[in-house]
Amino acid sequence: MNKNKQRMTSKRSPKQNRRIFGQWLFFGAIAVFGVLIIRFSYIAIVRHVNGVNLVEATKKLYTEDQTITAKRGTIYTANGDPIAEDTSTYTVYAIMAKNQQSASGKALYVKNNVKAARVLSKYLPISYKKALATLQKGAGKFQIEFGMAGKNISLTTKEKIDAQNVAGLHFIESEARLYPNGTFASHLVGLTTSKSQKDTDQTRLTGSMGIELAFNKQLSGTDGRKTITKSGYQGSTETGKKVKDGDNIYTTLDSKLQTLLETKVSQVNDKVSPKSMTATLMNAKTGAILATTQRPTFNAQTKTGLSKMWRNLLVEDTFEPGSTMKVFTMAAAIDSGKYNANVTVPTGEYKIGNNTVPDWNTSGWGNITYAKGFALSSNTAMAHLEQAMGAKTWLKYIKRFGLRESTNSGLDNEQSGSIQFTYPIEQADTAFGQGIQVTAMQMLRGFTAIANHGKMLQPYFISKITNPNTNKTVYTGKKKVVSQPISSKTASKVLDHMQDVVYKSYGTGSSYKISGYHIAAKTGTAQVSNGSTYEQGDNTYLYSVVGMAPAKNPKYIMYITMKQPTLNGSSASDDMAEIFDTVMKRALEEQKASETKATTIKMKDLTSKTTSAAEKAAKKQGLDVVVVGKGSRVVKQSISSGTVVSSGQRVILVTNGQMYMPNLSGWSASEVADFATLTGVKLTTSGTGYVKTQSVTAGNPIEAKQAISVTLK
Repeated sequence: MNKNKQRMTSKRSPKQNRRIFGQWLFFGAIAVFGVLIIRFSYIAIVRHVNGVNLVEATKKLYTEDQTITAKRGTIYTANGDPIAEDTSTYTVYAIMAKNQQSASGKALYVKNNVKAARVLSKYLPISYKKALATLQKGAGKFQIEFGMAGKNISLTTKEKIDAQNVAGLHFIESEARLYPNGTFASHLVGLTTSKSQKDTDQTRLTGSMGIELAFNKQLSGTDGRKTITKSGYQGSTETGKKVKDGDNIYTTLDSKLQTLLETKVSQVNDKVSPKSMTATLMNAKTGAILATTQRPTFNAQTKTGLSKMWRNLLVEDTFEPGSTMKVFTMAAAIDSGKYNANVTVPTGEYKIGNNTVPDWNTSGWGNITYAKGFALSSNTAMAHLEQAMGAKTWLKYIKRFGLRESTNSGLDNEQSGSIQFTYPIEQADTAFGQGIQVTAMQMLRGFTAIANHGKMLQPYFISKITNPNTNKTVYTGKKKVVSQPISSKTASKVLDHMQDVVYKSYGTGSSYKISGYHIAAKTGTAQVSNGSTYEQGDNTYLYSVVGMAPAKNPKYIMYITMKQPTLNGSSASDDMAEIFDTVMKRALEEQKASETKATTIKMKDLTSKTTSAAEKAAKKQGLDVVVVGKGSRVVKQSISSGTVVSSGQRVILVTNGQMYMPNLSGWSASEVADFATLTGVKLTTSGTGYVKTQSVTAGNPIEAKQAISVTLK
């Protein structure tokens, strides 16, 4: 019964099966469409699929982010001449794959190896044979390069190669730094290196030494970003980030003086081949470094010489200064009241315990004063002076002059120096510059106290920093007094002693005389320490000199050191004087010309102006005004309009109406003659020089053709 029933129910007609299948298919399709509708509705509302933001993904299809590289700031001299600036270099490469063509069908690959090799060998440091071989070996490769010969190509060279229209030669542009002056305060200005940017294929110039490193953050600036939207996308576009170019830095370096210093130092360096040498010129009144160099040095553009010396000797090298230290010894003794000008001390050698202080002249000069000992550069005299002061007092002044602390120049790896000061012999040695290690920058800072009335100044080499994005000055370098280790009176006395070094017959600095200027100087000779003892032999000394000019009130300080030169019959003083005399004289002459230029003006036309207005205008020009008469308007002036006059020069203004006699006392003969011409008086003069007496008393009325006599003396 059950089997029959089952058999009956399982039998369906084909028509019924098709209907049932159609129903299932219909409901299945509805379900699928329902799921799709729900899914698409969800996507439309949420706009995310499998964690992907569809809005951002779509935007990326139509937009492109571009980084706008900030321009690195330019480093200038004080005169505004660029020392370091951004530029571009190029690397040439050749596409060898013959399937590379432009959209218009133009070949982008090298079609003619011979022509390409000829062009490359003509403009690049590569031979035709090598260029051709490189191209031939590149057959079958996509692209090739040409080693160092194809790198760091200038824009000019690139344009020359482009002009030859060689198919397949292409260029990659790279950011680079241009140092147009080559060897020019190279260790101070510094260098940059190209570093890869994280997560990008771009590179960035980064300071690696000198000012480039010390001010890398200011020079670098901040990259910008912009988003380019392609046509067809209707969404909003980001505004991006504005690029901020790096700040421009103006140094205190004088273009002419720096160039001259480099030339003279190179000449002396070639002549005597010292192991090292430094030379720095500083403004004594501000602390600004006007010129500085060292040997060994390098050409910042070509990097030639860089491997010989990476360190900046101005701040990274410590040395025993020798007898230039006696400037501070003398200053300390005078300032502490321990200096007695009438005391004489024996020379030649000085026993301190079981040790001996020797003079460079081992036989000595007999008993001499401290003053003569300073001019003769006697070690024993300075050792006696240190003993008279006492070690405690002497050490106090060493600290006051900043010889045990960094100058905080901002330059990398600056040293603070060291001192051996435990035993009496060590304490005496420091009085003549042995047993104490200093930097050239520390010595320069200390010397400013001698040149600047006892006030010690901070050396600096940045005059200002400007923001090119706002055209505003964001930093200004200026004079900074760091302390006053000695009194003005002491500084003046030390300068007198330094003049003895140059002008006394027994002084050691006669080589540093400069015609037309008075010089104060101190020479130095120190044994070179190897760390534990002193090197032995003839060529084992560090020579130095500090010079200040003009001697009474110095405007410039120059400090030169020369380590272990091969003198070849000349003296170290004569060799260093070649640098000192030339550069210091140029600085003094430039200063003189600058002062003359600053105080000369062109005379204005004051006639027809009211008397008060004319007088005010003339005084504003810095002239000494003498008004003849009490009229309301000026009718004549003693100096014609447009004439170049000096500040303080006397000008006579004659007014309308009654004239009155001025006080002629102190007038020159020519000024009295001008007065006579303007007023019409009959002048009689006697004597020479300047007016001592006059026949008509000042304040009395005068008439044309009135006789007046003056006596000059």
